[in-house]
Amino acid sequence: MESQDVYFMLQALREAERAFSRGDVPVGAVLTRDGEILAKGSNIKTFDPTAHAEIQVIRAGAERIGNWNLQNCDLYVTLEPCPMCAGAAVNARIRNIVFGAWDPRCGAVGTLYDIPRDVRLNHRCEVRGGVLKETCSELLREYFRKKRNIKYVKIDSERD
Repeated sequence: MESQDVYFMLQALREAERAFSRGDVPVGAVLTRDGEILAKGSNIKTFDPTAHAEIQVIRAGAERIGNWNLQNCDLYVTLEPCPMCAGAAVNARIRNIVFGAWDPRCGAVGTLYDIPRDVRLNHRCEVRGGVLKETCSELLREYFRKKRNIKYVKIDSERD
């Protein structure tokens, strides 16, 4: 695990904690380029089904640099992206997707699907999963325990 991955995942975790404190699902994301943070965001409780953390930072990053093509950018997210977010990362030409917790229900970056590395697509992203996975998983488990008042929620698969 690279120290840069840990640093930016900690930044994404801060965004996830902000979402948690608002009562939103605690998923945070950070978009970087050349070691600089371009955008930070988290899931937002809204009527918009695309208001995922990854979509928030992809939109903000593209606006900031004035280009939809984010080929030199890296996406850090606390939970493995879903099919929508994985597809958005491919369409935006994201270079690397780095995530924390694996998502056994919706994960599209290696668990259920592997959209960013699908050779049939015109762009592929490098992927690194499991960065600070225990910390990322625990925040999600705590949110769902509180929300549903239950003792255990399986968020993270048993992957290494």
